[in-house]
Amino acid sequence: MIRHFDRRAFLKQVFVASAAGATLGLAGCRSQPASQAANSVPSGSGAVTESPTTLPAIPAGSAYLAVARGAIDAGELTRRAIAAVGGIERFVKPGATVIVKPNICNAYHGPEYASTTNPDVVAAIVALCKAAGAQSVRVMDFPFGGSPQAGYKMSGIADAVAAAGGDMEVMSGVKYREVPITGGKAIQKWEVYGEILDSDVVINVPIAKQHGSAGLTLGMKNLMGIIQNRNGFHARGLHQCIADLSTTVRPQLTVIDAVRILTANGPTGGNLDDVKRLDTVIASADIVAADAYATTLFDLRPEDIPYIRLGSEMGIGQMDLKVIKIEEIAA
Repeated sequence: MIRHFDRRAFLKQVFVASAAGATLGLAGCRSQPASQAANSVPSGSGAVTESPTTLPAIPAGSAYLAVARGAIDAGELTRRAIAAVGGIERFVKPGATVIVKPNICNAYHGPEYASTTNPDVVAAIVALCKAAGAQSVRVMDFPFGGSPQAGYKMSGIADAVAAAGGDMEVMSGVKYREVPITGGKAIQKWEVYGEILDSDVVINVPIAKQHGSAGLTLGMKNLMGIIQNRNGFHARGLHQCIADLSTTVRPQLTVIDAVRILTANGPTGGNLDDVKRLDTVIASADIVAADAYATTLFDLRPEDIPYIRLGSEMGIGQMDLKVIKIEEIAA
């Protein structure tokens, strides 16, 4: 089911709040003490923090980052990767509100073209969250090519999410609000989708693909789908803006779909010759570490993608793969 919002009702709420002198604050934000540790990642409830914070304790025997690969169902690869980093219960508690943020950048190509996140990966995450007792699991993105409804359908994600018991949500223009980007170097504030800010848990699910401006689209880059004025990021320095945003919007879990990767002509692709099948899923609570590992799938190094290097330098996460526990799962 695709959920819609009543624009008139929301406008009325905004005007009433403004008349009362109310401020739309970060209801889902938990202010935490800053940490300069190289492996800083999100902690606690809510997807927004004012500064990098310390990684919550990893369950005994669990990996910092997991990579599942093999010629099996993409949903099963996803389940194995998430289980290896502590299981979905590490992130989703009973009664939690969950938002899953895939990459649905266009309404032109089906999943075989590797420009949108694999629907089976998304569905597996939705099902895991529901089984963990989540109150709601909503899936959303804002395509820059075609309408959200068309993108949701063409990607295969709408049908997969419905079958898994989740809801597709069309992102409403009246639900963005300005957020302070504490510690930002290129930006100090930006408009971010309010539901992301208020949700208990955000799970970031990009597809790994080549990008003409950013080099690669991975977890940090995928967060551009929750902001207004994306062109403003390009004008102010794309890589630094991506890193700045990632200091403030902090998904609890990043799952990178590399079942198929797009090796050229990204982000939208359109040529099956540019698609490479890897049957791989990466999972970590550390968005920088997940992105760093994904660069190796393209025969690159983490430092080759400036926003990853900047994210590491700003204390968002760990770029050095040699110092973290990585579990490789071969199916």
